[in-house]
Amino acid sequence: MKEGLFWLTLLLVFTLLAWAGRREFQKVEAYRQWSGSFTNAKYDIYSVLGIKDNTLVYGKPTNKGIIQEKSISIDRISSVTLEQKEKPTLIFSLKDSQDKITIPFTEINLAQQWERFIRELLVEGKNDLPK
Repeated sequence: MKEGLFWLTLLLVFTLLAWAGRREFQKVEAYRQWSGSFTNAKYDIYSVLGIKDNTLVYGKPTNKGIIQEKSISIDRISSVTLEQKEKPTLIFSLKDSQDKITIPFTEINLAQQWERFIRELLVEGKNDLPK
């Protein structure tokens, strides 16, 4: 009886792990298709970010695709800052509004690269995109 309960529990754990892995794989595949049209893009479990021409596009990845997708012209961004309190977050201030756009990251290094790139883009107009 004990062995049966042990193996049933183990089977349940493996089933849940397989389900979670499949959902994450579907998220990454949806991002891969979405990012194909951008000059550069980033995937994070919290958000996606892409740049094409003079437009910054961001949204939230799900296993069904990218949701809450929004875009903004880079010309409308007045500044970008990196906040590192709970999780790394890029905060964009806009020239024509008091609203702020926040894009969360899980990796601080990737967030720093994007902050540097966008800051240089705003100031100097460089095109060295982070990878």
